[in-house]
Amino acid sequence: MDLKLLWKQRRTGFWNGILPYVGYVIQSGVAMVFLFLVIAFSAWYTSFVQHIPAGFPVRWIALLLLAPLALFSSFRTYLLPADIVFLRPQEYRMQDYLKNSFVRGVIYKMLGLLFVFITLWPLYVRADAAAKPLGWSILFLVLWKVLSSYGAWQELRMVQAGASKGYRVLRWALAILAVAAWLWQPPLRSLWFLLLLAAVYIVALRVPVKHRVAWERLIQVEQTQAGRVMRTLGWFVDVPSSGQKVSSRRWLSKWGNGLPWNAGQAYRYLMTKTFIRTEVFTIVLRLVILGMLLSWWTAGSYFGIGVYLFFLLLTGIQLGVLRRSHSESFWIMIYPISGESRRSQVLGYIFQLHAIAALLMWLPMLAAGMEGLSITGIALLLGILVIVLMRRSQGSKWLKEEEDE
Repeated sequence: MDLKLLWKQRRTGFWNGILPYVGYVIQSGVAMVFLFLVIAFSAWYTSFVQHIPAGFPVRWIALLLLAPLALFSSFRTYLLPADIVFLRPQEYRMQDYLKNSFVRGVIYKMLGLLFVFITLWPLYVRADAAAKPLGWSILFLVLWKVLSSYGAWQELRMVQAGASKGYRVLRWALAILAVAAWLWQPPLRSLWFLLLLAAVYIVALRVPVKHRVAWERLIQVEQTQAGRVMRTLGWFVDVPSSGQKVSSRRWLSKWGNGLPWNAGQAYRYLMTKTFIRTEVFTIVLRLVILGMLLSWWTAGSYFGIGVYLFFLLLTGIQLGVLRRSHSESFWIMIYPISGESRRSQVLGYIFQLHAIAALLMWLPMLAAGMEGLSITGIALLLGILVIVLMRRSQGSKWLKEEEDE
């Protein structure tokens, strides 16, 4: 069996199943919206680079943008549950199969990192009097990206789940420390420090016991990655549902337990537990935190209103996934609760979460003070309008789907 060919066939098969939906995504207008945002950002960024405020914290901005991209790693293996049986006899040759997954996972993420860095460079070199050379900075980011990806790959192979989580935290800490050292320290001093840090990390990765091929973990990761792609397409068109990772999150397990145990709150309880145990929670949390930071940074400007509404729109789209989270569950259909009650409970819960997110991302805009009060007020009114329109849109779409069925 040619394992390299098998990997390519599975990759081609997966993306051939995705391409028919791309046309619907383009027809939805997302391409025009994206183009408009690129043009608006380019105009604002050009103006900002030409008039950088005194004392602008460009190193902190660079750390905030580059550190997550330098350590973020994901790999598509296209493995299937049946491979535990049918490919296991070829385990000693699986390196040929998995090599493509690792290389492509590194290259694609590296291109994204370099794109962000090149975009940031005009601001960095003008705002930082002790800016590092462009070539050396690119070399540092490329090498650390490879090292971080290697560490992430080794984490997938570790036998103990606790060790994998611990090394993931270590990888985050080292990436933040490495980028900070490069930005704040002189080149020669940071170079020796980074070499020592990398050597210690590589040695530490050899300590945990590892599988030759962590079949179950790789299959689970692949299902999660494929599920994200399908859920993203699900924002624009109906697609076959795909499983998603469920986390216990014990620190949030009591959320929703105080709801009355009756038919009028049944779906609200279900949506609460679904929200806190799936990836939707972490995605929305990251969007809200990033939206709060950018709202504070751009407070008092009309561009800040655009940033606020953009993140509010993204948050609403993510929360809308909850509406379809149990759409194919047989048990949901036999609950003694009317479809109208289900619809109102689910959409009401999504609306409340969206309103809370809108308020949290709007509050940092108050940093503009009395001078930006009018702009802050406009942002609030437009934010309310967005969440109301999205609530009506979701309700209309749900009714239309029920009529089609």
